Amino acid sequence: MKKIFLLLLTVSVFLGACSSSKKVVLKSPSGGKGAVTGKTGSTSSKGQSGGTTQSGKSYVERYKTIAIEEMNTYGIPASIKLAQAILESGSGNSYLAQNANNHFGIKCGGVWNGKSVTRPDDNINDCFRVYDNAEQSFKDHSQFLLRKRYERLFLLNKNDYKGWARGLKEAGYATNPRYPELLIDLIERYELYQYDRGEKSYVTKEKREEKVELLIAQKAVDEPKVNTEEIKSAVAMVIHEVKSSDTLYALSKRYNVSVDQIKALNGLSSDSISVGQLLVISK
Repeated sequence: MKKIFLLLLTVSVFLGACSSSKKVVLKSPSGGKGAVTGKTGSTSSKGQSGGTTQSGKSYVERYKTIAIEEMNTYGIPASIKLAQAILESGSGNSYLAQNANNHFGIKCGGVWNGKSVTRPDDNINDCFRVYDNAEQSFKDHSQFLLRKRYERLFLLNKNDYKGWARGLKEAGYATNPRYPELLIDLIERYELYQYDRGEKSYVTKEKREEKVELLIAQKAVDEPKVNTEEIKSAVAMVIHEVKSSDTLYALSKRYNVSVDQIKALNGLSSDSISVGQLLVISK
């Protein structure tokens, strides 16, 4: 009986050990399906629709402070200003940004009496403003938007980047119907929304709106009557959504532009592109 008891005890311990071992093998290290299937780095958060570039990240880091300051003064979301600057200056790599500190393509029209440079745009010798530094360009961009055409945008919350993106297109800032989508893509890809701040209260928002309304009315009185297009042409661009078979070389042949031009317009530091990424082909 003693031998039988010892034999049964040994078998019981062996089966228990096997059972315990099986549990260790089947258990997900993190307790979730991601560890079992081997999927890592997946996320549903914003900013994952396309690839970011180092030049784009450096650009944001350099100019986020002035964008936030202008947002707090006028109500233009910092994310919108940064996205427009990335887009229009190719993350600071365009000729105007490099040689004129002009990051938004503002022309000499209106009350401008400072330095200027001529570049082909709507005409062969269009006149563009030259700034002492990039921060002046960011501030002048705010002044450009302080016009009747864009007045209703300032009624939006200053963290409503989607409303601003769509409103800019509707007000005639750009001609391409996908312009809002491109701005939103940039904002979410680079997580620019983290720099936006809504008003602390309705009273604060109302005071800011009244201030902006007065500035717009005053500008209309003080400045000579001039068509907005004479100060800044509507952004006209060809936008391409990257497919799985696309390469920069293939796109350059398709649209008859150089690979370097595509890279400069989109702030790309390599030939790597991501499916779903929106690329500016020409402006």
